[in-house]
Amino acid sequence: MTPPTSARSRTAAPPAPLPARSRRPVLDWRVRFAVLALIWGFSFLFIKVGTQGFAPFQVTFGRLLFGALVLLAALALKRERLPRSLRTWGHLTVAAFFLNALPFSLFAYSELTIPSTLAGICNATSPLWGMVLSLVALSEDRPTRRRVAGLGLGFLGVLTVLGAWQGFSGVDPAGTVMALLASLSYPVGWIYLRRTLGGAKDSALSMTGAQLLLATAQLAVVTPLFTTLPTRVPLLPLLSVVALGALGTGFAMLLQYDLVREVGPTTAQMVTYFIPVIATGAGVLLLDEHLTWNTPAGALIILTGAFLTQPRRTPRP
Repeated sequence: MTPPTSARSRTAAPPAPLPARSRRPVLDWRVRFAVLALIWGFSFLFIKVGTQGFAPFQVTFGRLLFGALVLLAALALKRERLPRSLRTWGHLTVAAFFLNALPFSLFAYSELTIPSTLAGICNATSPLWGMVLSLVALSEDRPTRRRVAGLGLGFLGVLTVLGAWQGFSGVDPAGTVMALLASLSYPVGWIYLRRTLGGAKDSALSMTGAQLLLATAQLAVVTPLFTTLPTRVPLLPLLSVVALGALGTGFAMLLQYDLVREVGPTTAQMVTYFIPVIATGAGVLLLDEHLTWNTPAGALIILTGAFLTQPRRTPRP
């Protein structure tokens, strides 16, 4: 997708060096990469705290609402428009369900019964699910010994995190399954987008903004059907939901959007491997969540397997 139109196209042509300096990011991409990893890693803590004061669907609705407001503000500042094609809106409705409404809700419900550390680690299995699904849905995605080995290693890591040799004692199966299904939902949505809107002319920012609006609308319908208005609004859970939406969803998507444009999707997606580490640290240090040896060991195995399942970057000539 092409980046937004620059200011240079709307003004008289300045000397050559000036546009480059004006477009240079204030912060190095490595700093923005670290900030993105921190924000997404802390998102699981925000979910946990949010569910202490609100129902899971309410947490998800607030997350989507505040995230959508941030992206709409960014669209207004950049003077970009939402997509106009009804076909695009139709496909984005499906993508909004699999990429936002469903996984956000599943993670919120899962953290009612499992620690935020485990939810963050389950999120790291998304690349493993993505490989399995891409082999089925994308004919150009071929398996290799390296990728198959990574898939097997990732599955072993999941069993290690759950303590399979102990009969999964101490782990709520329903909450864990919901977190794993949430991580499965992401590659389903990405593959759907790739097959239906891969050649769309709208910018990534425009389509992401529309996608969050649609997901917010979906939760606006569902939430009143399954929840009642809270009798009080506790401050800390409310602040967590606002942070989860404005930072963990809206601002984080803007950061990711800029990183993909600057360093490419291969480098930008490496942030996935830092999220469970940060989520685990936040859960243990700030929420006093218990951590046994098999949790970090299994997480390391999952991350290694997820790394191996990713296609190798084609060297540039």
